[in-house]
Amino acid sequence: MAAPIRLSFPGASGADLSARLDLPNGKPRAFVLFAHCFTCSKDLTASRAVSSALTTAGFGVLRFDFTGLGGSGGDFGSTNFTMNLDDLKAAAAYLGEHYEAPSMLVGHSLGGAAVIAVAREIPSVKAVATIGAPADVQHIKHQFGEGLEAIEAEGEATVLLAERPFSIKKQFLDDLGRHDIQASAAALKKPLLILHAPTDDTVGIGNATDLFVAARHPKSFVSLDTADHLLSNKADAAYAAEVIAAWANRYVERPEAMEEDSSEEAMGVDVRETGQGKFQNQVTAGPHSFLADEPTSVEGGLGTGVSPYELLSAALGACTTMTLRMYADFKKLPLRRVGVRVEHEKRHSDSAGEAMEKEPPVDHFTRSIELVGDLSEEQRQRILQIADRCPVHRTLERGAEVTTREVPASA
Repeated sequence: MAAPIRLSFPGASGADLSARLDLPNGKPRAFVLFAHCFTCSKDLTASRAVSSALTTAGFGVLRFDFTGLGGSGGDFGSTNFTMNLDDLKAAAAYLGEHYEAPSMLVGHSLGGAAVIAVAREIPSVKAVATIGAPADVQHIKHQFGEGLEAIEAEGEATVLLAERPFSIKKQFLDDLGRHDIQASAAALKKPLLILHAPTDDTVGIGNATDLFVAARHPKSFVSLDTADHLLSNKADAAYAAEVIAAWANRYVERPEAMEEDSSEEAMGVDVRETGQGKFQNQVTAGPHSFLADEPTSVEGGLGTGVSPYELLSAALGACTTMTLRMYADFKKLPLRRVGVRVEHEKRHSDSAGEAMEKEPPVDHFTRSIELVGDLSEEQRQRILQIADRCPVHRTLERGAEVTTREVPASA
């Protein structure tokens, strides 16, 4: 799994929504948008487990905090279910603009109801999965307890949800009545997977029955046995995640480009800005993908990936180990392992006087090589000499020509 990308984008109210994008090591086969439960966050155990399993299966997964929750901006008390749906559409639009529109929606609890309600408005979506989702969003009212009467009478009240105080306004309750989740399930026209625990005492198992009956085929139901509503047991969360990942394989097809022979050499490297921070870039080489960035010590850098000179140092180090491995195997030397550390700095010439110091510094790479194996001193010295024959080493020493041209944006 590649390093997660921390990002943000404007939500329905205009407030910045905090998000995390998890990517597989290679090129994502498709992207998934995850919606968390009511008053939860993207970092809940269930959210993390589902994201991890789908990423391992080759999917890119975006999860975010709805307006006013977790690390997102905005006032939760002024939100409602409709705004949650608009936040989901904003997240899908962000994915489509900067990466690829989502092929699957996954929602937990109220997030499950939300993905059913919004799926038809996101054309790219091919499949929907829910975990412990209510069949009627009015079900949320039961969580307000005695506060419900105060909200109805006074227009607003503070209620305790998951041992945290939340301000709920009457407009939130009024908005719930505008949404019919079972009708949305019936009109979905997309494959639906419903996961629910018979022992769920927050959203009863009857909700899964109602959703399943309302939905049209293809539809599937999987019991989560003794799991609780929040999937607080990591084993339960992992099981749900693995089921979703396996089910998704049937409905989200692998792109033709990924079906090609993976041994084919990449003819180039694509580097594109992600729109996050000042310098973050997505680097794609064939089936491989990772981030490049500047460290946080550089203004505008997020520290989410390797810097350009670190990439150059990595190229020298990797080419060195490969060159030495080829030589040792050819000569049948007892070299068990090679390790290379490369450090880069800019230096002025050792003989530079006052005038020379006005000249630009020279890039200097220090390459420290660790050789593990029962090698003679003569063999070690010869291996170090061979290191200088590394193709990248030679390219750096003799320099290279770079041709720059502009291509149309559509390319």
